[in-house]
Amino acid sequence: MNGKKFVFISGLHRSGTSLFYKILDSQEKFSALTNTNEIEDEGQFVQSVYLPAFNFGGVGRFGFNEASALDETSDLITNSNREKLYEEWSRFWDKEKEYLVEKSPPNITKTRFLQEMFPNSFFINITRHPIATSLASQKWSKTSLDSLIDHWIVCHKIYNNDKDLLKRCINFKYEDLIENTDETLKMISEFLATKIMIPKIEIRKGINQKYFKMWEKKKNSFFSKRKIKKIIDKYENEVNNFGYSLIEY
Repeated sequence: MNGKKFVFISGLHRSGTSLFYKILDSQEKFSALTNTNEIEDEGQFVQSVYLPAFNFGGVGRFGFNEASALDETSDLITNSNREKLYEEWSRFWDKEKEYLVEKSPPNITKTRFLQEMFPNSFFINITRHPIATSLASQKWSKTSLDSLIDHWIVCHKIYNNDKDLLKRCINFKYEDLIENTDETLKMISEFLATKIMIPKIEIRKGINQKYFKMWEKKKNSFFSKRKIKKIIDKYENEVNNFGYSLIEY
């Protein structure tokens, strides 16, 4: 474990974390968890030190449970747990690589904990428009749009409150990754101090548009327009604080 550089990717479900995970895994110096036989090869599912998100409600819910958030004061931080977590993840890493990458959406509430466990860490958080994130994840979460947007805000507030205590962290928008790939990867290259090449992976542009169209339809529907107006009135100012809008997109 000594001398290794750990890269932790966070961001809510359907925020582009899997795409970015594949981009890093395609780089010569990087190894992401692979062949785990778990959903999206997420590290939360192949370790026994802390509870995965489904114990706290899963997609669109986990951030509401305070117990899902961990920091440097956690009783789970012990040398034996540190070694156990590294050993459990190492089964799916190529340890010959310089950078070892782990991605799980609930990392967004655990950055300070992970930093304490692995001091030589880099944290990369990805945000995506709350309309797209919420509509894209609703079929898994089975919760209301009101609750999903509220959850988006809660989780990003946790990350924002924690990031000032992280030694190495960066945040970028999913929209920038897909629309301005070169510039975004250049920024990440500078952050990680190694060149990130554009991969031979399909990066589809304009992917948010179908969700914006769904939102517009709901805004104008007789059956849902009152609910959407209530959501906008309730959360617009909060969403604005993160550089997004429920009105203009």
